[in-house]
Amino acid sequence: MTEHSGPPRHVGWLDASAGVSGDMILGALVDAGVDLGLIQAAVEAVIPDTVRLQASSVLRAGMQATKVDVHLLVPDQPHRSWGDIRTMIEAAHLAQAVRDRALRTFAALADVEARIHDRPVDEVHFHEVGSWDSIADVVGACAGLAEWEPLDLVVSPIAVGSGRVRTAHGDQAVPAPAVLGLLGGWSVVEGGAGELATPTGVALAVGNDGRQGPFPEMSVLAQGVGAGTRDPIGRANVVRLVVGMPPAPHRGHGTDSLAGGSGLIDATMTVIEANVDDLDARIWPTVIETLLADGAADAWLTPILMKKGRPAYTLSVLCHDALVPLLRDRVLATTTTLGVRLTPVHRTSLPRGWVDVDLDGRPLAVKVAHRGGRITHVVPEFDSVRAVAESSGRPVRDVLDAVAARAASQGLMVGELVPGALRSTLVPML
Repeated sequence: MTEHSGPPRHVGWLDASAGVSGDMILGALVDAGVDLGLIQAAVEAVIPDTVRLQASSVLRAGMQATKVDVHLLVPDQPHRSWGDIRTMIEAAHLAQAVRDRALRTFAALADVEARIHDRPVDEVHFHEVGSWDSIADVVGACAGLAEWEPLDLVVSPIAVGSGRVRTAHGDQAVPAPAVLGLLGGWSVVEGGAGELATPTGVALAVGNDGRQGPFPEMSVLAQGVGAGTRDPIGRANVVRLVVGMPPAPHRGHGTDSLAGGSGLIDATMTVIEANVDDLDARIWPTVIETLLADGAADAWLTPILMKKGRPAYTLSVLCHDALVPLLRDRVLATTTTLGVRLTPVHRTSLPRGWVDVDLDGRPLAVKVAHRGGRITHVVPEFDSVRAVAESSGRPVRDVLDAVAARAASQGLMVGELVPGALRSTLVPML
């Protein structure tokens, strides 16, 4: 019987205060310990036998950094449309997290290009960002970022540069229109002369559910510095990436504490709410699932009646304060609401946690709550039960009964003392 938990959420900080580009992010990822071979394999899956990635250690304004160069192995590649690239990524043998990130990045680029050139998004024809090196940058960076999936990415203010730059559309002012189009609502600084932020780099930073803010509190797991091509005097031309684990809300974070000697957990939390009357009802289950996967303590819908008799729902999301920026942005991105309400609340709850109970050689998650050292609830996780029922052809009720009996045989019954081996693991959950 072991502690059960889902994939831990990581937090990352991307320092783009000196600018950002796709190859700089690639360099930061490799410098942080991501295997270059893994990145190369993802790129090969999309554009096979086309490029070779090479990493080297360089200095930028005296700072050690990793430079990743993308070398072309075949005659120069054509410019591609958004439809071409989408088909290539969807057909490639990639992990789903990598595919999703790459599609989101190129979709952000396609959307801004469609607005700039006033044409349907599916007809957008990429120039620089549709070439072989940009595809390698995007897919490779997405493969690297997916190593810490799920990842809450926080981005510094972005340096965009100044002056003019030569593009496929001719001579243009810096920042380029595509860069500005991607940065709506984001904090930027000039940062220096020249093009400091490229469309590819900005799309990777903002098009992957990133958010802006100060350096987040974390226990650092990895850090890396990625170099740009130039080495200007007086400014390190680098991107820095730091990845870690956020502090547990109940451990020194100021949000959870034992409520006196009651054996309960007190928490200061926030409810995010939005009234929505124009979202396809079939989408709601995926919205709820996404919010819960992102760390919400709970998420639910309440039917309401709005003005002019329109039926609608209030979406409510309960979360710890540290997750408010992420979940607020997720609500805005996954629903049709134009705004949200934030209400501070106080929650009192039973300490509880997950344990795995073995059933026919397969671990099934069971939630165990307790108070004063005695078990108050033992509840099998229904998705695990349903998966076993479907794979074995057994009725769900039979699997539920079998899990409950197996848990009871290991001392997990209401009213019983919490087994000594579990007392340190059954901690408050989000």
